[in-house]
Amino acid sequence: MISPEDLSPREAWHRYLDARSPETTSQSQKTYHYRLKLWVEWCEENDVDTVSELNGWVFETFKQDRAGADLAPTTLQGEMQTLKNHIEFLERIEAVDEDLAEKVDVPHVDKRDQSSNIKLDSEAAASLLTYFRNSSAHRAQNYHAALEVLWHVGARMGGFRALDLRDFDADAQLLDFNHRPETGTPLKKKDDGERMVGLRSSVADILTEYIQKHRPDSHDDAGRQPLFATAQGRVSPNAFRSWCYFATLPCHHGPCPHGKDPATCDWVSHNHSSKCPSSRSPHQVRTGSITWHRDRGVPREVTADRTNASEGTIDKHYDKPLKRQSLERRRRPHLEKLSLDGGAEDD
Repeated sequence: MISPEDLSPREAWHRYLDARSPETTSQSQKTYHYRLKLWVEWCEENDVDTVSELNGWVFETFKQDRAGADLAPTTLQGEMQTLKNHIEFLERIEAVDEDLAEKVDVPHVDKRDQSSNIKLDSEAAASLLTYFRNSSAHRAQNYHAALEVLWHVGARMGGFRALDLRDFDADAQLLDFNHRPETGTPLKKKDDGERMVGLRSSVADILTEYIQKHRPDSHDDAGRQPLFATAQGRVSPNAFRSWCYFATLPCHHGPCPHGKDPATCDWVSHNHSSKCPSSRSPHQVRTGSITWHRDRGVPREVTADRTNASEGTIDKHYDKPLKRQSLERRRRPHLEKLSLDGGAEDD
């Protein structure tokens, strides 16, 4: 039997992925696979043959080489954190010395750089949805229905793609998110991602109209009937993104902010709408939606349940109020407490 310290970086990589597989989603597995693939290839190019050769100098040299590739700070941080987690696994199976993972330096990233501030603005979302609802050409088309639920629920794209027709209850006005990995639609948080989310009647009405008038009568490879469908079956991630980019083009509800004529602009199409600087991805709509939920006074814990995100994650990555909005949130509930005499006070 091979001694653990004689494992090659490639063998150690595969053992780590196998060990993490039961507890992670397929998307997380792909992330670990890619990040550590870069590490393994670097080790092989630099004659690091076994994990027993790993030390602080090796880790620091790798980090400097990756930093020289002009990576975004968050990308380098993510790669080094994954490497650190991998080395902690090797410690556990006694393939490397105890505390070796402490020698992996994970660079600090300024809080302002840890998540993007780009989001769909609440005023733009309201204008877009109002326009679509009142447009005979656009109302209840797939991209309109997708934007309605993206904005009003704020869930991840993977969650919406996982929905079946049976998961929408028009009478009860709710969506039922289910983790179904055996037929190809896992939720990011697996069973913890399962939940029912209520809809306003206006949103439920759009979904009903979409199903009745515009949804293709198709099944996916598992024989399920997806809620968001194409003629080929369940909508793909790329197609769903295209719907979202097209639905958030600013020229749908107002003049082009980039000085272009919509009649001749190449961006005004499903295939090229992602090139418009003002169109938004599903993640950016989710960010705007969560901010909107909070600005409308929806409690953090309720927002967390609806969007399937922890309260800490909402604060760090998604809740993006402007300075004035942030001030208003703090001020509205508490100004009356600041009276000098403890009671009513004139301004």
